[in-house]
Amino acid sequence: MVVGDISTGTDVLVIGAGPGGYVAAIRAAQHGLDTTLVERDAYGGVCLNYGCIPSKALITGAGLAHEAGNAEHMGIHADPAVDMEGLGGWKDDVVDQLTGGVEKLCKANGVNLVEGEASFADENTVRVAHGGDGQGSESIEFEHAIVATGSQPIELPGFDFTDEEVWTSRDALAADTIPDRLVVVGAGYIGMELATVFAKLGTDVTVVEMLDDALPMYESDVARVVRKRAKDLGIEFQFGEGASEWQESPDGGIQVVTETEDGVESTYAADKVLVAVGRRPVTEGVGLEAAGIETDDNGFIEVDDRMRTNRDHVFAIGDVAGEPMLAHVASHEGIVASEVIAGEPAAMDAQAVPAAVFTDPEVATVGMTEAEAEEEGFEPVVGEMPFRASGRALTADHTDGFVRIVADEETGLVLGGQIVGPEASELIAEVSLAVEMGATLEDVGSTIHTHPTLAEAVMEAAENAQGQAIHTLNR
Repeated sequence: MVVGDISTGTDVLVIGAGPGGYVAAIRAAQHGLDTTLVERDAYGGVCLNYGCIPSKALITGAGLAHEAGNAEHMGIHADPAVDMEGLGGWKDDVVDQLTGGVEKLCKANGVNLVEGEASFADENTVRVAHGGDGQGSESIEFEHAIVATGSQPIELPGFDFTDEEVWTSRDALAADTIPDRLVVVGAGYIGMELATVFAKLGTDVTVVEMLDDALPMYESDVARVVRKRAKDLGIEFQFGEGASEWQESPDGGIQVVTETEDGVESTYAADKVLVAVGRRPVTEGVGLEAAGIETDDNGFIEVDDRMRTNRDHVFAIGDVAGEPMLAHVASHEGIVASEVIAGEPAAMDAQAVPAAVFTDPEVATVGMTEAEAEEEGFEPVVGEMPFRASGRALTADHTDGFVRIVADEETGLVLGGQIVGPEASELIAEVSLAVEMGATLEDVGSTIHTHPTLAEAVMEAAENAQGQAIHTLNR
């Protein structure tokens, strides 16, 4: 059917249906605004389709197989075999459930859904090109627009993403076979999560990183716990080396060439190489210049605390607006943008933004570290609880790591926390709430926690910071 060149209008136009865009669209519609959401690929964006959700599904599957095969010390003997096609099919079912839910929620809230690629034609108009032969295009005039086009992997020179041997994270998550050997370039959160997945599936994994440690964005004692566990899983690290290219190998596989700052070259054999060195904003083809929208030197759209761009009626949210590039931040920014458009007094407050890495063990943080608190002029007091002293961690057979709480010594206000250990991504919510609501160490420490649970470690860390810990030695 030929749609042809038609013209429509809307109060709020949202470009991109990822976790920022679809949330923004639903909230705008809930305010009674006529809202149109344009998506060129798949509802749910990278997060639901090619990132957070499929990766966590594979992490769960790989972890289950690994634990079942390594539980002899618990009297459990098993030799699990992983059917990668079956695991992938289950993962895809999870993704389909969630992305289908997004479409239904948008429709139920009255959001107009348009499939196609949107590009600004001028300050108040976008042109949407529909996919497929003869599908035509349409113009949509808008009062306000929200750009939520997300990000995409950064390609390294010497590693063309069109080469079959070179994987992006999306390629790795779509793999239907398990490679015997994998080189991961980049020891950030994406590289470390996928390195852990494939190591647990039986792949020989080598991680190449230019810096001198894994997860360089976190404190060294936090990263050390993850690195030690990764080595126990058989992952090899090559720090201080930058990957320069890949070559075909005489054995039928490939080899990845690296080089140190001093020019020393090394090669590492592999069947695939996963490049995970960061992400960049998706702005090509969006036509930002036609709307007069400015970007910074790295291509991110500059916004204020209300998510406004330099054009008052155009907003930007999520990865395309820069760090922190987290799905839950994108969703919150989407709500802020729509609330502002609806005339509500909303703004972003980044005091309590949790972040999590789903490695083994998990890492999660929120608020300030001890060093950051000192830089901000506080006199921080710190409390810790190691998971080896937790009854629940022992019964779960996951005792690596600790909970750390950072507070202001004078007032007791909780300023932040760092958790590395089992269920860290869940436990950090308690610390996040404490930071957000201005809770004190006494508030957290005197709150009755269920026993035996991992959450008791948060309570114990707060008590430790007050010199009142029962189950650990006080500092």
